[in-house]
Amino acid sequence: MAVKGCMFDFNCTLFHLEDAESWLGAVVADSGRDIGGAEVRYWAGKLTDFGAVPGGPAPRDVDPALLRLWHERDLDVVRHRAAYTGLLRAAGLPWPELITPLYERHMTAPAWQPYPDALEVLDTLHRHGVAIAVVSNIGWDLRPVLRHHGMDQYVDAYVLSFEHGFDKPDPRLFQAAHEQLGLAGADVAMVGDDKVADAGAAALGSPVHFVAPLPVADRPEGLRDVLAHLL
Repeated sequence: MAVKGCMFDFNCTLFHLEDAESWLGAVVADSGRDIGGAEVRYWAGKLTDFGAVPGGPAPRDVDPALLRLWHERDLDVVRHRAAYTGLLRAAGLPWPELITPLYERHMTAPAWQPYPDALEVLDTLHRHGVAIAVVSNIGWDLRPVLRHHGMDQYVDAYVLSFEHGFDKPDPRLFQAAHEQLGLAGADVAMVGDDKVADAGAAALGSPVHFVAPLPVADRPEGLRDVLAHLL
């Protein structure tokens, strides 16, 4: 069934964060430190295990002192920064002066790669008159990333958890997107990668379609495959 509007998740749906080794390596290079590749790889792996890569995998275990912050990280900018800088410290990163640059790196456009079919799919929906919203659990403003990659022109609404104080799967976040698009229920689809968070849109009657949260190179047509269900 053709829809009149479509909500898209950001991370692992439209974009994927650079791998942890590239993330850490870029910050190390900017710092001018002489750190070998083997050491960068080691710490990239350790930071990933600790969940200290913003936008990366969840931690295997969370320090009890950080547990509440972890669960509330996407509700505002203060808790988001505190959660991830806390995880960086908990991982024992030996270069504490890199904690702030590492956190700030993930909020820059170069840190994010669009999926190969993302721009094409947004353009196709736009040309068919489908209103588009980006609905994301996030603790910072992602608009500049979409603008940098030429996608902002297709987005009619942004509904970001840190701006509303609640996050997916809370139906209120999807309801806010419906209201901004001026549409409701089955007229607005949701496309995302998280079968818990993004599935919350179903409570409002929205059809939900999932893509696999794979690296960019491994998912060249995931969004294109969903397109057939939207038009």
